[in-house]
Amino acid sequence: MKNWLGKIIGAAIGFYSGGPVGLALGVLLGNAFDKTQQRRAEQDIGGGSKGVLQSVFFQATFSVMGKIAKSDGHVTEKEIELARHVMSRMALNGSQRLEAMRFFNEGKAADFSAQAILAELAEVIGRRASLAQIFLEIQLQTAYADGGLTVHERDVLHTISTHLGINRIQFEIMHQRIRAQMHFSAGRHSDARGQANNLASAYQVLGLSADVGDAELKKAYRRLMNQHHPDKLVAKGLPAEMMAIAKEKTQDIQQAYEEIQKARKATKV
Repeated sequence: MKNWLGKIIGAAIGFYSGGPVGLALGVLLGNAFDKTQQRRAEQDIGGGSKGVLQSVFFQATFSVMGKIAKSDGHVTEKEIELARHVMSRMALNGSQRLEAMRFFNEGKAADFSAQAILAELAEVIGRRASLAQIFLEIQLQTAYADGGLTVHERDVLHTISTHLGINRIQFEIMHQRIRAQMHFSAGRHSDARGQANNLASAYQVLGLSADVGDAELKKAYRRLMNQHHPDKLVAKGLPAEMMAIAKEKTQDIQQAYEEIQKARKATKV
């Protein structure tokens, strides 16, 4: 009915002021009014929904981090340090940092259930698959903060995946890619044997095997860069404070691609 309001009012005014001709003009003016109102409403809804998404994403990030950290019964100093590191990378101010720590501590509580916040996150994310993926990647890094992945941590990660519509195959692909990124970053300045292992990690960062062709290599690289592009993720609703995290991921992808390109050029000489 709202979309017809302008037409009805315009038609009534036009008819009483100018007969059939006035009626036609009134409908046209009313139609223009309706379109303007609809555009404004869509802009208001879009801006509001984006703000809600950013708020929910922020809360879910740190509360679920706390849940994962406490899932095996105790929170290690490395896990706390990772949470602080994420806050530092996000350049949070004092009040934001306090809020993030509050959410982290809520997630650590024995009676905290991640189901509600994950359901809310899934609802506001909708079909934005890239946001779901980067959320899961952040939580995977949290799980690996103490060096390994426990059964309890894996259970929480599968719960996240289920709520965000990420199937087991997609999860394992992302899981292997995150592990490879960690190995690649740690082994960047290693000896000759370590560099060979690092090259293997570089392929895994891109989700590829070493026998992939140059065209497929470039295609995979571009796809991952597009998925993790900071500006695009923020435009979709990623909190602006998390842009630095997205930039780090694109840097890892870029460096892995360059490492592979360098190795391939060397074999062709």
